Amino acid sequence: MSWNIGSSSCESFFDLEAKAKRLNALEAEQADPGFWANQDRARQLVQEMKALKGWVAPADEITRRLQDARGLSELIEAEPDEVMAAELERELGAIEADLRAYELKSMLQGPEDRRDALLTIHPGAGGTESQDWAEMLMRMYVRWAEQHGYQVTVLDLLPGEEAGIKSAAVEIKGEYAYGFLKAEKGVHRLVRHSPFDSQARRHTSFASVFVYPEVDDDIEIDLREEDIKMDVFRASGAGGQHVNKTSSAVRLTHIPTGIVVSCQQERSQHKNKETAMKMLRAALYQRRLEEQEAERAKVEATKTDISWGNQIRSYVFQPYTMVNDHRTELKVSDVQRVMNGDLDEFIQTYLKRFGSTVR
Repeated sequence: MSWNIGSSSCESFFDLEAKAKRLNALEAEQADPGFWANQDRARQLVQEMKALKGWVAPADEITRRLQDARGLSELIEAEPDEVMAAELERELGAIEADLRAYELKSMLQGPEDRRDALLTIHPGAGGTESQDWAEMLMRMYVRWAEQHGYQVTVLDLLPGEEAGIKSAAVEIKGEYAYGFLKAEKGVHRLVRHSPFDSQARRHTSFASVFVYPEVDDDIEIDLREEDIKMDVFRASGAGGQHVNKTSSAVRLTHIPTGIVVSCQQERSQHKNKETAMKMLRAALYQRRLEEQEAERAKVEATKTDISWGNQIRSYVFQPYTMVNDHRTELKVSDVQRVMNGDLDEFIQTYLKRFGSTVR
């Protein structure tokens, strides 16, 4: 049996040598007693060190595992052993998967890609049917996030009268949450026999998904009190008697831009306002990026009408099952698996094609 294990070096492709040198220089600087004299600069360097370690440490681990695999391969060549051969096959498969994930990560080097994400969902025209579809999408993204170890918080949820939701805002916290989820921006189309139609006719529904990078507190966003209109209202949904009797939910309107955000996650009006301000900062930060890069027309195109012809992906439940991404032409027949949060193939295919050009 012949084992062909290639070189463990991927340094030239990812420029790891330069990253490792920069990391060593920063670690030496951090050891200096005066490192924290300028706290703003120190915090920036610590963040840079964290990012560099995120590249160097996994590469070192993959290199070590490849070296171990090479040693095991040589041992099997000298003394064939089926058990060890099967173990080597499994390890090589795991290393290949980790290398693919590492390669995918190389496509997420935008300044916002590492950030947490704020995801909003709105149904299109169609009443209960579209509102139910919006809720199905929210469940799909929550499951995807939980499967990847991200922290999920529903910041705002407006239920529909009969079923589904009229809008939702979900915070997804974790490294590269925005970088991955930016692939999901756009209109999503559903085709199925409607459970709300007494004649069980086939319906087409639409819902829009938009994703913002969450903004750090140290990023300056011009927010003046006189530009913000605050409304308070009673929170809807579960939460006990307190939710129904007090006006703890907060809605903020940024008057110059017309951006509206709301939060009803907490029972405290003060905490809801803090979270809503964070959401507003994120939305304004995204807007500023769009203006700086002269991409306003392109971004407006991503916020197209929630209707036919504008969808990025179609989910067909009947008469056959298929999820079709119209941007990459990737098709998956197991629609239930996708609705249960298995979105990685769609995200990876999209990022491999567009990852270096999209925000």
